[in-house]
Amino acid sequence: MNKRTQYERVFDHFDDNGDGKISPSELQQCVESIGGEISAAEAEAVVELVDSDGDGLLGMEDFVRFLEGGEEEEKVNDLKEAFKMYEMDGCGYITPKSLRRMLRRLGESKSIDECTTMIAQFDLNGDGVLNFDEFRTMML
Repeated sequence: MNKRTQYERVFDHFDDNGDGKISPSELQQCVESIGGEISAAEAEAVVELVDSDGDGLLGMEDFVRFLEGGEEEEKVNDLKEAFKMYEMDGCGYITPKSLRRMLRRLGESKSIDECTTMIAQFDLNGDGVLNFDEFRTMML
């Protein structure tokens, strides 16, 4: 089953009245049914933010955008955790030395020169280190 079909099944399940739209109250029930918490006001704010046609309801496309937006946020949070493992002493960037140290922990031996070359491929501002945005570009 592809992702789109899964989304449609979830959408249909939470579209209680079968009108092809998810209301803020239906969204609230959806989130709560999977163990999350969202107030009625938060559900209304989400619908307002994601609603593309201004009818105060989520159509299928809006619903997919809502779900995938959450996945994107999760990916960024995962990348932030990975970035912290590679950076050295919380300095906010990955140096050739910190990259080498992390690669060694992963069982891969690289020289400082090799690590400098690896960083240079994604070092967009040319400062010789990777900040989080450059790391994200490299990983995605």
